[in-house]
Amino acid sequence: MVEEGESKKAAKKEAKKAEKAAKKAEHKATNPSETPTSASEEVDVSKGKYGNLPMIQSDPTAPKLTFTYIKDLNESLQGQNVWVRARLHTSRARGKQCFIILRQREFTVQVLVNVSETVSKAMVKFSSNVSKESIIDVAAKVAKVPSAVAGCSQSDVELVASELWVVSASMPQLPLQIEDASRPEKPGEEDSLNIKVNQDTRLDNRFLDLRTATNQAIFRLEAGVCKLFRDSLTNKGFVEIHTPKIISAASEGGANVFTVSYFKSSAYLAQSPQLYKQMAIAADFDKVYTIGAVFRAEDSNTHRHLTEFTGLDLEMAFQHHYHEVMLTIGNLFTEIFKGLRDQYSKEISLVNQQYPAEPFTFLEPPLVLQYQNARKMLKEHGVEIGEEEDLSTPVEKLLGRIVKAKYDTDFYILDKYPLAVRPFYTMPDPQNPKSSNSYDMFMRGEEILSGAQRIHDPKFLTERAKHHGIDVTKIASYIEAFKYGCPPHAGGGIGLERVVMLYLGLDNVRKTSMFPRDPKRVTP
Repeated sequence: MVEEGESKKAAKKEAKKAEKAAKKAEHKATNPSETPTSASEEVDVSKGKYGNLPMIQSDPTAPKLTFTYIKDLNESLQGQNVWVRARLHTSRARGKQCFIILRQREFTVQVLVNVSETVSKAMVKFSSNVSKESIIDVAAKVAKVPSAVAGCSQSDVELVASELWVVSASMPQLPLQIEDASRPEKPGEEDSLNIKVNQDTRLDNRFLDLRTATNQAIFRLEAGVCKLFRDSLTNKGFVEIHTPKIISAASEGGANVFTVSYFKSSAYLAQSPQLYKQMAIAADFDKVYTIGAVFRAEDSNTHRHLTEFTGLDLEMAFQHHYHEVMLTIGNLFTEIFKGLRDQYSKEISLVNQQYPAEPFTFLEPPLVLQYQNARKMLKEHGVEIGEEEDLSTPVEKLLGRIVKAKYDTDFYILDKYPLAVRPFYTMPDPQNPKSSNSYDMFMRGEEILSGAQRIHDPKFLTERAKHHGIDVTKIASYIEAFKYGCPPHAGGGIGLERVVMLYLGLDNVRKTSMFPRDPKRVTP
């Protein structure tokens, strides 16, 4: 009886196994696309189509792929197979799918890695585990999406991946998140988290911070300022020159210079290309400009000062009056502002998304105010400025607001500064001994250029230097440049980073310096 009972149990067990196998076969027949479950059927159909690439060492035998830029992905490429190399911005796994956002500078696109006949579950899992900011190669088909992909610049298409390779893996722990560094400074309804990355964290990890779309836009626009500066002056007959940054004496006779060891003696980092611009004029170049580093050893921890910045400097001989030069510079700014407005509207819009600001306004031709008239305008608003007194930063900002309200311009020129507050080489006003042939230019109430007619007579220059208490033996080479005849000339120096900061309405010049230097920072 025992044997018969055991036999019945074994038969029943076999019948259950057979029934289970039959159901499994039936399910597989009706669902052929589902991933196999048994060990014998667990075949990785994506093998050889994902993983980590060996380090690229410019091997001539390596396959040469043709890559498509993310900015060029659109509906016209629907159904086409493309290769894209970009950074993995974010990834999100959901069941048998992984959604990836790829980023190239300010351009982004969604990638779908989806389990299918050609994409395995293992490939999806691998894709979801690639760390943010890694550089990856993706082979994919361009697909039109039924509704716009939120948060991507290429919102009308997505990529359906067939291959995914890690070219350069990022460490999984990032010192800052790109999404956090990109958040609007004044979060609205769409971004209520109010997560901010502080300035020191940004600057300590500048190589990461610079990857944000905002920073990409800022420095493309900054390059645009240099291009427009060059193009405008070149078209006016100016010659670009390159001046020394290691000099034997302080450029402007001041003490705020960096001293450097120079073989068996000392030298200084140039405060400005002043001497060399003027020497070029004395050498009959007539119109010159230069773009280069300028160094100021000033312990100024403010929103607009740096110890090293990029100077856009120009100098020009004139025929009758220094206003020939002043208005050339004013019109130069107008051309730059128009060029930025017309050619860099996308960059301006990107920056405004994170740092909202009022559009920059200007007049054509630019507004020119006399210093004494500015004093009267300030007095009408309760601020008294002495006849020979300079404007403080708060007063400059107040004047900027007054000018904006009255003339609707963020840019203006202030002419005829008091002689007492200008450098020794500034030409006095022949009609008013307390005034000078000098000017400052302002953007949003902050000074961005200081310029003047220079004294080109060596005897008068020596006299003015002594009047300012300057040891003429230390500026002998400067005075020497004018002993053999020099045409009357004027010019000015512009701080590139400050111009970009004020044009975009940003609050700190460190946002427009790629690797800023100030009294507390010399790295990275």
